[in-house]
Order: sequence, then structure tokens, then C-alpha cells
Amino acid sequence: MIDVRELVDTARARAGSDDFGPDTWREGLEVLVRALNGEANLNELGVAVFVDQIVGNLVNRLEVEQWYARHPEIADEEIVAPLFGLGMPRTGSTATSFLVACDDSRRSLRTWEAATPCPPPELATQHTDARIATSQAVIDMTNEMFPDFVGMLPSSATGPQECILLMAFDFRSQVYEGMALLPSYTEWLLTCDMEPAYRYHQRVLRLLQWHCPPTRWWLKSPAHMTSIDALDAVYPDARFVMTHRDIGAVLPSVCAVKEALSSPLTDRVDRHALGRHEVALWLESLRRLIAFRDAGRENRFFDLGFADVQRAPIDAMEQLFTAMGDELTDDTRNRMTEWWEANDAERRKDAPADPDTYGIGLAALCAEFAFYHERFDVPVGS
Repeated sequence: MIDVRELVDTARARAGSDDFGPDTWREGLEVLVRALNGEANLNELGVAVFVDQIVGNLVNRLEVEQWYARHPEIADEEIVAPLFGLGMPRTGSTATSFLVACDDSRRSLRTWEAATPCPPPELATQHTDARIATSQAVIDMTNEMFPDFVGMLPSSATGPQECILLMAFDFRSQVYEGMALLPSYTEWLLTCDMEPAYRYHQRVLRLLQWHCPPTRWWLKSPAHMTSIDALDAVYPDARFVMTHRDIGAVLPSVCAVKEALSSPLTDRVDRHALGRHEVALWLESLRRLIAFRDAGRENRFFDLGFADVQRAPIDAMEQLFTAMGDELTDDTRNRMTEWWEANDAERRKDAPADPDTYGIGLAALCAEFAFYHERFDVPVGS
């Protein structure tokens, strides 16, 4: 059994501090641990992985607070008009994130600094920081631990990472349910106040850009659809890039990714329960996102079709940059082309998942998500 007090005590000892900042993190941690103990069917490896992850996030929070205590001027940093990538998982959102991150006039959240944000990165050493090699070693170890996950998503120590890792420092983040079926925790995420998680998200971004510009942030996670109102409360000037693909292709693939991540950590994967969970989660997420857009915010969104990006990625980026009022320079275009060509073989490893494996009936699914296909003119069967 995972014990909250032991997790907190371990983190305090490791960080040499007991100042976690605002006490918003505790409720989510307690809900998460109850779900892990009661619902996840974790094996010995699963317990070890989650304990390590939770303690690591507690330590990160303690270290963030230490830096703010020593340098209160960090709070004066401004996060202006961040650009967020969202849309369903498996819609090309990660590839789009890597392409946009090729623009060096924007600041991405890189994997190595998301995992260990302290000490905050320095402009002069950001490309030689020792944490890059450490992060790559973790990626390599993860690929060994989760062999079925290899090739499903692009990953790089220096590449862009989902910013819900920062929200995990407040224990209000879908990052945890990505590796285990945690129905009660997911339900809590859907009903709790998510604004504190975005406040802490912003707090970490201020720290990261303090000595390491640029300050035009590119951030990404499909999970932002679920909590879009809270995101907007913290970042009212944010803009959004939404990727689109046929739900019939998306949801079985989402299930396959989550099965690949969870199966080494549990004694039993209930595939049909996983299928029901993902359908319900993303149905609610899309409904919330569309309601947000339709409430007078359409001008803050840019849409990208999966097929368009796959067919002509640089042309799609040209259209996106033009819509955003940004220049797609020759240098950025060349970096995008190099990344796309270098990762072509990895993308082709992603074989279609069988919907029947997860109890997903495609006809019923398309009917249930017709509001999405019709709203964005997403071809069924694409």
C-alpha cells in the first residue's frame, strides 16, 4: 500500500525543505493515492514506479518554492499570450508540437526541464545542461520498461513535453491516469477546481523563463480540453491550436497507448473498462471544449487536420503560422523538414489498433461523436 505520509516525509528529506507553498496539492495527492491503492491493481513494479513519480513531483514542488524564497523577483516574470496545442490524443498533436517547437522564436517546455525544473535553466548552458543526458537515460529506460510503447509517440530529451507534467506538481493532472485506470481520480479531476493547477503551472513557467528566454511559450496537452475554463482563467490571452482526426481511428489508438503504458505495472488490464473510460473521458472533454469555443472565443483557435499534416506537413505549418501572424523563416522550415524526415520511420510503426479489443463499436462511436465530426467537418474513416 502506498502511504501519503511516507511519500511526503521522503520528499521533505530529499529536498531538505518542508515548504510546499500553497496547500492546494494535498487533496489531489490523497485522492490519487486512494485510487492507486483501491483501483489500479498495481504489482510491485507499479507501486515502485508511482512512488518514484509522486515523490519526484513533491521534490520538484519543494525545490520550486526554495527558488522563489531566495529570488522573489521571479514572480515578476510575465507569461504573455501563450500558445497551447490541444485536440484529441492520436490526432497528430505530438508531431505538430515537435514541428512548432522548431521555431526558435518560441519557448517550448522541454522534456529534461519538465522532469527537473530546478535549478532553473540558464541561457548559456541550456544545450549542454547535464540534465539532458539524465533525461535521455530515463527515456531509454522507459522504452525498455514499456516495450509496446516504443514508436507510439515521438520523444526526445530536448524535444517538447506535455505541460500537464507541471500540473502534476499540484496533483491535478491526467498524467497519472495515463499509466493506470483510476476512475475515482479521473472523476475528481472532472469535478474539482483546476485553477490552482494552472496557477502552479504558471509559477513554474515563470521560473523556467527567468534566465532562459524567449518568453513566447508553446505548450501542449490534449488534457487541456477537459479544464479549458480554468486554463482561460489563468491565461486569458492564450491562443490554441487544435488537431483533428476521425474518432474511430483515434480512440482505439488511445486505448492501445494506455494499455502499453499500464500493462507492465498491473496484474490485470481490463481492456473493455479501459475502452469505456476513454470514450467517456474524451466525449466530455470535447463537449467542454466546443462549449468554450462557441461562447465567443472562436477567433482564438486554429485548426489542423491530421490528414493535411501527414500529407504536407510544411504546408500545414505555413498555413498555421500565417493564421497566427508569425513568419515561418527558412531556418525554421529547414528544421521542420529535417525533423519530419528523421522521424518518418518511427511514425510508420504505429499500426492501427483493433477497436473490438477494447469493446468499442465503431458505428455506435461515430454516432455518439457525430457532434464533433459535424462541428469540425472531420471525415469519418480518415
